[in-house]
Amino acid sequence: MKTLVIVSHPEILDSASQQFFLHSVKGFDDVTVHHLESAYPDGQINVAEEQALLNSHDRILFQFPFYWYSSPYMLKKWQDEVLLEGFAYGEGRRALYGKEFGLIIMIGINEREYQAGGSERFSINELTKPFQAMAHKTGMTYLRPLAVFQFGYMDDEEKTETLIKYWQLLTMKNDHSLETREEWLINRLQKAMTGNSDAELTQRIRFAIQVIEENRQTIDGLKMVLEDIRRP
Repeated sequence: MKTLVIVSHPEILDSASQQFFLHSVKGFDDVTVHHLESAYPDGQINVAEEQALLNSHDRILFQFPFYWYSSPYMLKKWQDEVLLEGFAYGEGRRALYGKEFGLIIMIGINEREYQAGGSERFSINELTKPFQAMAHKTGMTYLRPLAVFQFGYMDDEEKTETLIKYWQLLTMKNDHSLETREEWLINRLQKAMTGNSDAELTQRIRFAIQVIEENRQTIDGLKMVLEDIRRP
């Protein structure tokens, strides 16, 4: 699976959250990061190149700060100019049909405010309906969005947990079962060992993989016991 992360942020170098997440995926196989404002500083989008990028990836993700309940100007312009009838929808070729689509949104307000009774009144799910409609119109599968609330106030543990969710959205298949998450984690740990010269760190990673595999064997054993109990 190849993932395209389309990032829109007019001041990306000044964004601690954007830098944190984007630096973390440098060197990731099959992940392309595409920052629109850097690619098109004059605002003139190369439609053919953008459509070729979409054609060559299986999962499309929009990553942006939540500006007035929507995306920055450049991403909206990209949608207007790239997702044309006959390419993304309509009676002609539907290039995006069957691909996966998701959102990564940076939000400066506490999560509790995005609900009935909160200061923002509506949930993120409600406010992102236009993106959900876009996915539906183009035939893409809409993934669970990743909303990052108040990154600057997170402690190290919260940042690590959010980073793992970010990596999963970029690289894990759309299946949130325990088995899939375990396989994904083992794969990421094995990749972390590749080319690593720190013997102590390598040993810790191997131990972590061993623990995960042992836990899986325990769970598989319990499943067999439950199946025996359920049999008449």
